[in-house]
Amino acid sequence: MSIDDRLDRRFTREAEAVRLANDSDYGLAAYLFIRDHARVWRVGEALEYGMVGINTGLISTAVTPFGGVKQSGFGREGSRYGIEDYVEIKYLCMGGP
Repeated sequence: MSIDDRLDRRFTREAEAVRLANDSDYGLAAYLFIRDHARVWRVGEALEYGMVGINTGLISTAVTPFGGVKQSGFGREGSRYGIEDYVEIKYLCMGGP
């Protein structure tokens, strides 16, 4: 099955949808449209993607930790998480008079 076949498909079995979505070398973003809130959390946690859009196609903002997993990269850009890859934390403790 090509990636195009996976883009717009309805599923009746949750496990089949998750298996098919995760059967990829890439993992930047996944999008799902679900009414059942319990299913949202189960499927969202099971998906192997750095970002998951739930009932929306717009998932990136300036405060969003943007990034993927697998061959889509490692680490995050944007938000406070993005800067942590570029800084070294040092603790200084000074005592005495």
